[in-house]
Amino acid sequence: MTGSKIAKVLGGLCAASLCLALLGCGQSAQPAPQPSDDSQASEAAQSTQVRVASLKGPTSIGLVDLMEDAKAGTSANSYSFDIVGTPDEVVQKVVNGDVDIALVPANVASVLYNKTDGKVQAIDINTLSTLSVVSANSQVKDFSDLAGKTVYLTGKGASPQYVVEYLLSQAGIADSVTLEYKSEASEAVAALAQDPTAAAVLPQPFATAALSKVEGAATVADLGDVWKQYAPQGSQLVTGVTIVSADFLANHPEAVQTFAKEQEASVKSVLADPQAAASLVVSYGIIDNESVAAKAIPSCGLACVTGQDMESALEGYLSVLFEANPASVGGGMPTEDFYWLD
Repeated sequence: MTGSKIAKVLGGLCAASLCLALLGCGQSAQPAPQPSDDSQASEAAQSTQVRVASLKGPTSIGLVDLMEDAKAGTSANSYSFDIVGTPDEVVQKVVNGDVDIALVPANVASVLYNKTDGKVQAIDINTLSTLSVVSANSQVKDFSDLAGKTVYLTGKGASPQYVVEYLLSQAGIADSVTLEYKSEASEAVAALAQDPTAAAVLPQPFATAALSKVEGAATVADLGDVWKQYAPQGSQLVTGVTIVSADFLANHPEAVQTFAKEQEASVKSVLADPQAAASLVVSYGIIDNESVAAKAIPSCGLACVTGQDMESALEGYLSVLFEANPASVGGGMPTEDFYWLD
């Protein structure tokens, strides 16, 4: 792919297991049994090196148990993991062919599909809603109470803006809410601390951190729940999607299936023991505060949604972004071949 193509995409953003047959003692040796289809698939998957890229923050948290298994050599696939700081870094790795699987923001998955002419496919939703409304104002008890209030948030010109504006409009309070955008979530937390009458829409782990930094602050609403009240039926508020190179999928379907199973098991392990996972999250540089990570993990929307459920949830979400700004999803809605339903 040419340099101009890469620039265009960035602008649109964001030991093989061998089965030994033992011959029994008897009058004559019996022929060794042939390996089953399942054992052949497992062998093919194990012999494949899978390069994975992901982002710091909730998108990578669900991977930490799998990363530990890979480091110990106990994972079914052989993996390399690259955790980076910005979506643009992941995009460039995908465009350059430097990774096989990537965990990216949901709209970035669509952008890459459009800009690479369908050369990526969505494996699963790895993160659902990470956005929460936080306020120290005792009069703000739910999403509708934002009417007449100032709301601090980040993401102007990006998905958070379109999501919040859509939900405010659906709730019928858009005209009475003042949105004040900040460049960083930490700035929104600081603004909230200075204005006790206001509210903030914050991603995890910043929403959890705000509860200890802003006196009297409480979580008023999870936007994932608000989304279910107003958004298209079957859709969900999606944060992160796992994509795979279409060529890699065609050449190594068993390895991709194995990754999906190991990813799901890793997510379940993280959610079952957030405290243990938090230590790994810090050691891999995903979040820098173990206490905050342990408290935030249950609210980080970690998931592994696949198949038709993934398609319904993601298609509905992307349609809202498309209506707000077609460029946010790469100029067009992905077609059926974007969704890996095996």
